[in-house]
Amino acid sequence: MKPRSKILIIAGSDSSGGAGIQADVKTITALGSYAMTAITAITVQNTTGVNKVIPIHPKDIEKQILFTCKDIDPTSIKIGMLHSSEVINSVLNSLKKIKYSKIVLDPVMVAKGGARLINKTAIKSLKEKMIKKAFLITPNIPEAEVLTNIKIKSIDNMIEAAKILLRFGAKNVLLKGGHLQSQILTDIMLNKKELKVFKNKKINTYNTHGTGCTLSSAITTFLSCGKPVKKSCELGIKYVNQAIRSNPNFGKGKGPVNHLNSILLKKTFR
Repeated sequence: MKPRSKILIIAGSDSSGGAGIQADVKTITALGSYAMTAITAITVQNTTGVNKVIPIHPKDIEKQILFTCKDIDPTSIKIGMLHSSEVINSVLNSLKKIKYSKIVLDPVMVAKGGARLINKTAIKSLKEKMIKKAFLITPNIPEAEVLTNIKIKSIDNMIEAAKILLRFGAKNVLLKGGHLQSQILTDIMLNKKELKVFKNKKINTYNTHGTGCTLSSAITTFLSCGKPVKKSCELGIKYVNQAIRSNPNFGKGKGPVNHLNSILLKKTFR
């Protein structure tokens, strides 16, 4: 099988393999595309929480991006953890110098265990500089609350927040509703032309580590293969739901999802 597209991931590393760069690479590979990486930070973490965040120097992040793309042009770019305004500026500077089609921005701010992964000046830079570069932004409710300064307690609040994010310059917003207290999980996709509401039954499980990274990478993969944004979001959500449902149940905390749920191995490899 030949990879259908080439995706550059700009994000942090997760030593436990469930989120960050590791989840991104697994997702993109499992869905049939080729993954490249520029690591913004190394985290010491497992399913029970984050022990330490070790930042990569902004200049070295820029070098990773430029040297990689000098050799292999990415079809699309997925951006995750950008922990400082200096890192954001280095990424923005790099983007001016390379060819790409679309950017999917997952504004990672807090790890599943509650550890903060971004500082206040970086949030300001994200709002003022990075969001306008994104074809699609994929915040969850806590992230959307930080970016928009409104409390989100309902679907109407989600729509209001998504409209604010569009005003920041994003072309499309997928606001994930997993933090609402409901047995029906509601995600909304909004752009200037349409509103699409995705509804799925919530899966009650602790194994949701890395779902945000996985979803944004899945959507980036579908986009990079030519699917429209609404269909890409729909397929990405379906992939993540199956990954949660078929989780391997690893770890003592919030375990990872099953990134291999899309792969059927032939008998000759068993």
